Amino acid sequence: MPLYRYKAVSTAGELSSGELDAANEAEIVDRLRDQGLMPMQVVASSGGASAAVGVRAAAPARRERVSMFASKKVSQDQLLSITRELATLLRAGLPLDRAMETLIALASSRPVAQLLQGVRDDVRGGKSLSQALDVRREVFSRFYINIVRAGEAGGALSAVLTRLADTMERNKELKGTVSSALIYPTILICVAVISVMVLLFFVVPQFKTQFAQAGKALPWSTTMVIAAGEYMRDYWWTLPLIAFGVWYVARAALRNPVMRKRFDGWVLRRKLLGELVQKIETARFTRTLGTLLANGVTLLGALSIVKETVGNRVMADALEGVTAQLREGKGFGRPLTATNVYPKLATQMILVGEESGQLEEMLGRVADIYDREVQVVIKRFLAVLEPVMILGLAVVVGFIVLSILLGVLGMSELIN
Repeated sequence: MPLYRYKAVSTAGELSSGELDAANEAEIVDRLRDQGLMPMQVVASSGGASAAVGVRAAAPARRERVSMFASKKVSQDQLLSITRELATLLRAGLPLDRAMETLIALASSRPVAQLLQGVRDDVRGGKSLSQALDVRREVFSRFYINIVRAGEAGGALSAVLTRLADTMERNKELKGTVSSALIYPTILICVAVISVMVLLFFVVPQFKTQFAQAGKALPWSTTMVIAAGEYMRDYWWTLPLIAFGVWYVARAALRNPVMRKRFDGWVLRRKLLGELVQKIETARFTRTLGTLLANGVTLLGALSIVKETVGNRVMADALEGVTAQLREGKGFGRPLTATNVYPKLATQMILVGEESGQLEEMLGRVADIYDREVQVVIKRFLAVLEPVMILGLAVVVGFIVLSILLGVLGMSELIN
């Protein structure tokens, strides 16, 4: 049978680790629970199968060694793991400070351990968990802190943290879907750039001497390609500088609120790209808003928080007008529909949910719908993008080859 390493916590908060033989991870979890332990980590061991079935000598968990090349920041994946594990420990009945101690012992990196130690010290000093997190805004977002604050106020911190972890995981899956879809186009662009650079850097300059000896005026396309090849050979080092300059100027321009809003508006007006961005932002917006409302945050307060999570400035600014009309008693669904920047299906479902008193549930349904819609739009987007990129590469390479052939044909006519 496969061998699995585990880390678990007893009802007294004591941390233990060991190895078990089992058919799968689920069996390990069940056996640990039968022993009164709360499993925190179960991973396949690389040491091979054990000769005997049973629990090996359990020892206090030791913090994993940290590589000198490890990140000095707490990643979103690590934050998700912390949230999930803290919810599990609190649900098992451990007090908050004991749960924090356990998480510190389970910390996978030094930055995570330092973060948890700081939070634990603040909690022991008399601060609430939300106050301790609020001091560390570089790690914990306003959304995260308000969810925790709502859980503390309602006396259901473990349940709130579980829902928060679920929301973070769904947002991570949505982001992963988009990132995975961009892998192939990125590779294709890199191949195209490298192919063109090889042609201009190595192939085209070899024809320069032959064309010069012919003593005949070359076609404009051949002259342009040879000049590009010479530039690549003599001044290739300027290309990274130009790329960096373009990136720096674009980054500075997008930091300007007016320019950023114009750019985001232009993106929304594009057929497939705009539809993709609109659906991604809608899924994130509705899921985040639904989570906040489900945990006791008022609609006005939730909208002010959600606005910070919307990446497209046109869609984010539209929420300001919705908030203003909500304060005037005009409701939420109708002003959102009037913005015309959110999908009609989403706004109509939200309006129905508001009128029926099931806004939280309807927001969750909208988020699920648009999570699936994002995958559909990505497939359509890639179905159009891939042939366009391949055709573009073929046109550029074909132009270079044709320009050289025109020069060669001119030399042949001169010889004849």
